[in-house]
Amino acid sequence: AIYTTPILAPGERLKCMLQIQTEGNTKFKGPSDLGKHLWKESGGGIAGLRTINRGFCATLTRDSVASAFYFSSYEYLKKLATPEGEKSPGSLSTLVCGGTAGIFNWAFAIPFDNLKSKLQTDPNTFEKYPNGMRSVAAEMYRQQGFGAVSAMYRGFSAVMLRAFPANAACFLGYETAV
Repeated sequence: AIYTTPILAPGERLKCMLQIQTEGNTKFKGPSDLGKHLWKESGGGIAGLRTINRGFCATLTRDSVASAFYFSSYEYLKKLATPEGEKSPGSLSTLVCGGTAGIFNWAFAIPFDNLKSKLQTDPNTFEKYPNGMRSVAAEMYRQQGFGAVSAMYRGFSAVMLRAFPANAACFLGYETAV
């Protein structure tokens, strides 16, 4: 996560901003158009970098948690699935281990992802959420009480439907190439 966040965080910010555009309210043609707008609107320089990287720590947190569960669960399951005397499990077992690792990844990452997205899309983030995701979570709890927990898992079903096959294929490809 430490090495990927500097690359992913600005892209995540732009993606989230583009996703909240509505059909009748499309201001930006794509990521580069939005990035230029954010840069100019903030005055460029350090302020521009800060604006484009809004949610950097949130992205780092999400990806750190996700990666810990992703790789540790895959290695543990792979060890369990490897027949004695073999170096690795078969293709079917690798698919199951990889898909299950994807499920673990997102089961623990999705609350952080939803907090990150809210943080990255609010126009008044710096004033409204001075403590980043903690401020977002506190606001959600104040407004929704324990309903905030279910709000943090919004999109869970769709994410899980994608997580298993995508990560099964990813790990099978990796293990086949190595």
